[in-house]
Order: sequence, then C-alpha cells, then structure tokens
Amino acid sequence: MTYGPAQFQTEFNVSHETLARLEAYDRLLLEESAIHNLIARSTVERRWDRHFRDSAQLYALIPRGARSLVDLGSGAGFPGLVLAALGAADGLQTVLIESTGKNAAFLSHAASAMRLENVAVLPQRVESTTISPPDVITARAFARLVKLLAYAAEIAGEKTLIIAPKGQDVEDELTEASKCWHMKVERRPSVTSPESRILLIS
Repeated sequence: MTYGPAQFQTEFNVSHETLARLEAYDRLLLEESAIHNLIARSTVERRWDRHFRDSAQLYALIPRGARSLVDLGSGAGFPGLVLAALGAADGLQTVLIESTGKNAAFLSHAASAMRLENVAVLPQRVESTTISPPDVITARAFARLVKLLAYAAEIAGEKTLIIAPKGQDVEDELTEASKCWHMKVERRPSVTSPESRILLIS
C-alpha cells in the first residue's frame, strides 16, 4: 500500500489542521518540482514516505521545552517546514537557512501557503548568518558530518542539540568528524531506512 497523507496522520497522530498545512505544502512541492526539480524525480511518487515521514520522525527527538530550531541548507523544506508545521501549536520558532535563491523563494511561498507564523527564511549562506544560538539545529542531506559540524559551530550555543539524519556511510562520517571534534553522540534508528541512523550530537 502506498504511504500517503492518511498513513502519515495515523503514524504521527497529527491534527487535521497540521495535515492540511502539510497537504498545502505537498501541492506546491509538486507544482514547483515539475519546473525546478526541488526533489529527485525518483522520489516524487514516494515523497510522503521518503521526505515527509523521514522528516517528521525527527520531531520526537526534539527536547521538550525547545523553543527555537534552525534548519541548515533547507533546500525544498525537509525537514524544516515539516518540523515547523508539527511544532506550530507548541510555539516552535523555526529558521530556514537556504542560500539558493529559487529555493528560498519557494520556502517563503510554502510557509505562507501553510499559514505558518513560526517560520523565518534566511536567503543566505550559513557561514554568513548571525543569529542567536538555537535550542536545536537540524540538517538533512546538507553536508558530510565534519563540514556540517563546522557550519553548526558558527551558530550553536553550549546547550544546542544537533539532529542529523545520516545514511549508510554514517560510521565513516563519524570517524572522520571525531578527528576534528569532541562530541557526544547518540545513534537512533530511522523508520524509513534500516541502514540509516539519526545522530543526536552535543
């Protein structure tokens, strides 16, 4: 059976309002992807599993009480827009950093269509960003871990948690990063790929 909005709503127990926001996002994503390839064409038919579900699983890993989240290299909005939708009712303020102009414009359009008032889009490079240290930093398919940590270090505070989904090369990336960074790492399984792991880094 194809994984779609109904399955998503059941799995993550989201409200009808939240699902409506995500479906508005989905409609725009399909329209724009036909022009700009926001997501890989091979994943379009499986987008609710491959992108929406893969992003939403991170929400349960955000510490209770977290009020601010920064998503690095947001691209088409995964996981940033999905997490913003899930956290809207809890007041999770979300900043999406995206340097590619057409992607940043899409993110702003999508946030407006989703009626999300807890989202800000910064159309700039991460290393040029000046922002208060957030409670959480996320990044999905953005950079190898050693480079991701360098970017994150520019805006992270002492208590910032980094949530980074990684694929089958996760252990190689951790070995590489450990040569440059002292870090505490927790590994969590991914619901969308048995070979992938979600790293919680502080």
